[in-house]
Amino acid sequence: MSKQPDQKGYFGQFGGKFVPETLIAALNELETAYNHSKRDPKFKKQLQFYLKEFAGRPTPLYYAEQLSKHLGLKVYLKREDLLHSGAHKINNTLGQVLLALQMNKRRIIAETGAGQHGVATAVAAARFGLECEVYMGEEDMHRQALNVFRMKLLGAKVNCVTSGSKTLKDATNEAIRDWVSNVRTTHYILGSVVGPHPYPVMVRDFQAVIGKEARSQILQKEKRLPDYLMACVGGGSNAIGLFHEFFNDKKVKIFGIEAAGHGLSSGQHAASLSKGTVGILHGNKSYLLQDNDGQIKIAHSVSAGLDYPGVGPEHSYYKKIKRAEYVAITDQEALQGLKNLSRIEGIIPALESAHAIAYLYKAAKKIKKKSIVVVCLSGRGDKDMEMVSKLKVL
Repeated sequence: MSKQPDQKGYFGQFGGKFVPETLIAALNELETAYNHSKRDPKFKKQLQFYLKEFAGRPTPLYYAEQLSKHLGLKVYLKREDLLHSGAHKINNTLGQVLLALQMNKRRIIAETGAGQHGVATAVAAARFGLECEVYMGEEDMHRQALNVFRMKLLGAKVNCVTSGSKTLKDATNEAIRDWVSNVRTTHYILGSVVGPHPYPVMVRDFQAVIGKEARSQILQKEKRLPDYLMACVGGGSNAIGLFHEFFNDKKVKIFGIEAAGHGLSSGQHAASLSKGTVGILHGNKSYLLQDNDGQIKIAHSVSAGLDYPGVGPEHSYYKKIKRAEYVAITDQEALQGLKNLSRIEGIIPALESAHAIAYLYKAAKKIKKKSIVVVCLSGRGDKDMEMVSKLKVL
């Protein structure tokens, strides 16, 4: 078993590079630049500087004492919510903006669902004086109005996408169309471990700092590795960022938590790994929500960041080889998870992260007491408060 893709960008049968001919040269250029940069001490030193001094790494691995007592486990939260801009997304955008500068591309585009990747892209672009445009579905713009304002305040142009389901899938479609038209001057910062090679492995490597820190921190605190890792999965960057460092540690059980929406049997969910089939979307082969004719279904989640009908190819590989188990949490369970963590630990998680907290509650009934569990708290809940306040959570 390998935790690296082959030369064509495949993790087993998943991955690849399914794009128009006009993008092949840009992807090859990006792959060359990234392969050089990850071996370049100067690039690595520069990235580490901005991750520490600008973004706020390392993030704490926080022992959630009250939650641990409540569940009978030893629960640690990897606090990506404490990063500048409010989520793990900035780990990737800083790395990709530095790559764009190396390729002499001064225009940045991105897609976003919950808006956190859009904000993180706008933050990084502003820091380095780059032009920035973000594509966002109309439905998500309504749900995440605060993040839309933040992006505009940071100087980004936010393009409203009104096609299809008006969510992340459609925003990604429009971003790719823009890139095809402006490939010589523009770098597309994909926000998750999806898309054509080399994006899935590159974004994973930028997010792997989560797992590297968590591994070192848990060994320092507990003198051993955790029994379980848990993280929410949409495209899956925060999750693979945590999981990757523990791939070869077979005693560490891994759980990825998808969005079950209104229920897996309702047809209104975003659980590609739980209910999807293998197909091609946005340049790579992975598990997708599609009908018998291969048409992409509309995904649903109360969380805009999980509202995507596909998943990263490396997660598909983890599922295939049974290195990770993927489960799904409904909207209502996630809202209860958000409420529970807020009241028990005084931490308001993003709705995405609340899916992982909700599954932790379910798992606590089945797993051995005093087990050590590391949960990735991928983002904070500020962005969701306006919407949550309308859902009768209190």
